[in-house]
Amino acid sequence: MKMKRIIKKIIRGEKGQALMITLILLLLGSLITVPLLGFVGTGVDTGAVYEEDMLELYAADSGIEDAIQQIIIGAEGLPSETDPIWSYQIADVNGKEVYVTITYLDNAAYKITSTAGNTQITVFIAPLYGDYGGILDNVITSQGDYTLQGPTTVEPPEGDEHGPVDNYEGDWPTPEQLILFYSGDVEGVDPYPSGTLDVDDYAATGIGPLYRDGTLSIVNSGSAGLTVSLNDTLYITGNTQIGATGHDFTLNLNGQTIFVESDETGGYALQIGTKCNLTGSGCIIAIGSIQFKPNMSSGPSDYILVMSVLGTTYMQPNGDFYGTLAGSSEVYIQNGSVHWSEPGEGGINFPGEGGEGSEGTQYLIRSWEIGQP
Repeated sequence: MKMKRIIKKIIRGEKGQALMITLILLLLGSLITVPLLGFVGTGVDTGAVYEEDMLELYAADSGIEDAIQQIIIGAEGLPSETDPIWSYQIADVNGKEVYVTITYLDNAAYKITSTAGNTQITVFIAPLYGDYGGILDNVITSQGDYTLQGPTTVEPPEGDEHGPVDNYEGDWPTPEQLILFYSGDVEGVDPYPSGTLDVDDYAATGIGPLYRDGTLSIVNSGSAGLTVSLNDTLYITGNTQIGATGHDFTLNLNGQTIFVESDETGGYALQIGTKCNLTGSGCIIAIGSIQFKPNMSSGPSDYILVMSVLGTTYMQPNGDFYGTLAGSSEVYIQNGSVHWSEPGEGGINFPGEGGEGSEGTQYLIRSWEIGQP
């Protein structure tokens, strides 16, 4: 009995405490709820502003993309030196009116402004590649000198249209531009694992696309005289030898490109020897110097560009060569017969020439600025 009285006394002593706790919680809730609701309201308003800004930004960006496309396709009305400004309007992009202005600067560079609401994007673009057609227009094109040694035949001769040109001052590609251009042809290709490529393994299938990170020697261990064709670009980063040893073979360029990234100028970045017989059209390009001594089975309908970007192109072909020999330091020809021929229909895989693997004129965004009109 005594224990029951103690318990009842404790219970009577706690009466009213639940009400007090409830009142305290209600007070705290009222203190928190008002600013919380205000914060939520501010967040909703801010979100609406952000969404509006985002829609304007996307709309203005669409105007920039449209202008670049107009420039690439050479749209009617595109500005020029004589009429340098073209403005037009795009209706209803994300519910916005977009106002675009394209201003011609110089050397095919442009300033583009695109305005949507209170957002304006200003972009400067310029061609990624120059106008390299002048290089291909001559039987010999040298930024330095050219030398004709021994009983060398060059057609057309110096002074005639398409004849040899020294101290060439036209656009000349940089190593970085060509690396960017041709690396796109082998993007995603697994690196070739060996320093030697045997054409006997590819006689039935052809070679390429191929990417070799290092030196490469292309030889034939099979039957003498077999023929192998290129299917796509061969991109090699190191010094390269083709047909220097082994059995004779015929390499059909088949409209493709051999590009050697090596910048060797004291020696040779690329050597093509007498075991190789060349036919077909295509490009043979090295950043460094080239030694070119193959047998030739090409004809007037073929066009081959042999080009050293930084070094010397040394030529000693056996047979008639048709196309262009280009070199930065010098083009040296010994005991050769060299004739200019025009690149065939569709061009070649060379920047701006529109051939396979080439996308024509490509533009690079030099600067991008977002502000208010």
